[in-house]
Amino acid sequence: INTRAPLSHSVCGLAWSRWSKMSSSGWILAVCLVVLEGGRHAVWAEEGSGSERNCSAIPPYLPPTAVNTTLRIRDLRASMIPLNISAYIIPATDAHLSEYIAPRDARLAWMSGFTGSAGTAVITQNKAVLWTDSRYWIQAERQIDCNWELERDASVRSITNWLILEIPEGGQVGFDPFLFSVDTFDVYNTNLAPAGRILKSIPDNLVDKIWTGRPPLPPDNPIRLPDNVIERTWPMKVEQIRAQISDNPYKPTAVLLSALDETAWLFNLRGNDIPFNPFFYSYTLLSMDEIWLFVHIERITEELKVYLNSSCYHSYCVQLLEYSSVRSYLQSYLQKLNVRVWVGTEYTNQALYELITPEDKLLTTTYSPVLTTKAVKDATEQHILKEAHIRDAVAVMQLLVWLEKKVPEGTETELTAAHFVDQCRSKQKNSRGPSFETISASGANAALAHYSPSNETARKLSVDEMYLVDSGGQYLDGTTDITRTVHWGKPTDFQKEAYTRVLMGNIEISRSVFPAGTRGVNMEMLGRRALWEVGLNYGHGTGHGLGNYFGVHEWPVGFQSNNIPFQEGMFTSIEPGYYKENDFGIRIEDIAVTVPATTKHGNNYLTFETVSLVPYDRKLINTSLLSPEQVHWLNKYYESIRSVVGPELERQALKEEYDWMMKHTAPFLSAGASAVISSVTLLVTMLPSVLLHNLL
Repeated sequence: INTRAPLSHSVCGLAWSRWSKMSSSGWILAVCLVVLEGGRHAVWAEEGSGSERNCSAIPPYLPPTAVNTTLRIRDLRASMIPLNISAYIIPATDAHLSEYIAPRDARLAWMSGFTGSAGTAVITQNKAVLWTDSRYWIQAERQIDCNWELERDASVRSITNWLILEIPEGGQVGFDPFLFSVDTFDVYNTNLAPAGRILKSIPDNLVDKIWTGRPPLPPDNPIRLPDNVIERTWPMKVEQIRAQISDNPYKPTAVLLSALDETAWLFNLRGNDIPFNPFFYSYTLLSMDEIWLFVHIERITEELKVYLNSSCYHSYCVQLLEYSSVRSYLQSYLQKLNVRVWVGTEYTNQALYELITPEDKLLTTTYSPVLTTKAVKDATEQHILKEAHIRDAVAVMQLLVWLEKKVPEGTETELTAAHFVDQCRSKQKNSRGPSFETISASGANAALAHYSPSNETARKLSVDEMYLVDSGGQYLDGTTDITRTVHWGKPTDFQKEAYTRVLMGNIEISRSVFPAGTRGVNMEMLGRRALWEVGLNYGHGTGHGLGNYFGVHEWPVGFQSNNIPFQEGMFTSIEPGYYKENDFGIRIEDIAVTVPATTKHGNNYLTFETVSLVPYDRKLINTSLLSPEQVHWLNKYYESIRSVVGPELERQALKEEYDWMMKHTAPFLSAGASAVISSVTLLVTMLPSVLLHNLL
């Protein structure tokens, strides 16, 4: 291992919270000196000299992707002393419990260097510990330095058990109540209180106080959606939610909306405060008579004020209040007689929830009526979301065609492939950028389910390795998310079997027929059964909801135990996978919409219609493992790709992509040792058009 001489602490104190954006900064990080507890010194490696830390080595080894956190931890510990807290908890979320957060809310990433979307840190006066799940264990080992311990059980129980062992009885555990959901606080408190450990609410975040150079509020103003993508105006939506308030037997007088997509959906507004997600910082308090919107008022243009009727005071006028005043205004509302506030506990933070007392002024459900209403897309939303997926399929096909040509040349990397698909989407109608950071992974990197390439980690693409690309786009008329796994050379028999069994899981869910109101968790095992039969599995969820120019992961739709039952008009991903550590990864992800199913004897049954329209890699499909029903479904799906995407490829004059699509959607036979197609069909799809004309 080559090392460089350490620089002074003034240089080492400079940190980069997003390792994936490092470029020239990587060489600076590579020479930083990290001072650990006990006076040991860590060796920072040059780029490419190793991917994971080794804190048991003497001296400890740190990869170039790790972040020096010594000074940050020192400053945070100092801020804990006057508050008399023994530990401080740092979650990976924001005040709206968002999955994707703005750079200014990335407190966990800044403190630890770990940039995964799921994790929790706890800092005491002598330890710093990170908890995250199996998706991110390897990533964490690449990003955190030796100040940190990594715990591989991400459950709250694991965290609270650790706290009970580490801090004395009567000790206080500090937390920011804006970053805890109601449910999360309850779980922490239920575990800690009986052991005599006390949760202490500290609304002024301690990380923010020491975070020099914290990113500012984005400058962009919210915008309204154009009328041609709206079926329900915002007054219609307000009326729809008020009807649910009125019909609720527990007689709430208002509903509090805390999730960012709730307010954006209600008013048909979009913003740019969160990367990849068209949201803006906001809360809403909606009663039967009034509407209060909490935003950064200086960002609301005069046009939007007119749109929201902000200058009047009747029941369909939106009163604009400062974003930071939500706690004080909620307290004022609760002082009124005979009021009761309805909150969805999944996305309401503890800072607001703890204000709603006494108990008779509170009504809770897991999700607010806005989230459950928004989950069912109206006819316009369904239509435009399908249209967005057609254009998105064109972009993905452009990527796959390009890679087939370029990878054998040995010039492309995971990063150039990610950039290429982003560029392809940017040229499509109504494009508003990616819907998340593209997962472009080959070989061993693909075994990391949520890996995204950087200048430091990107592998060169090779015909000898499998390649996984999980990407999506934001469009004015919809959001997309699709994963395809391919191999340009000769896959092994095991790779083909694993891929085929993942595909079988995708097909089995997609072709299932079920009564309306069935919960996704009751179908989830269909995605795993073919893998389980041979002792394989995957460690992530099987699907999630999807928005209309919204979040790419939209709750409460999906296949987990806390998702709501399926109804007609819901969109979900279907995405089984398999990951062989340090070797390869497979995921096949499609978006599908629930539609009525025709059955022989019963009514009110549903099935899925797949709206992602890109063929699977036939080189990896062993049709001898597929049932006749699965082959039939696959052929019908390919017919849909031809009939729906084909005309769009022709409209965009993409002949090469059109020919590729026709070749890769040729029908399968129901048996064979590989992805077999009839010789006649193969001849017709591959012969040059002039020669074919002469033959006929």
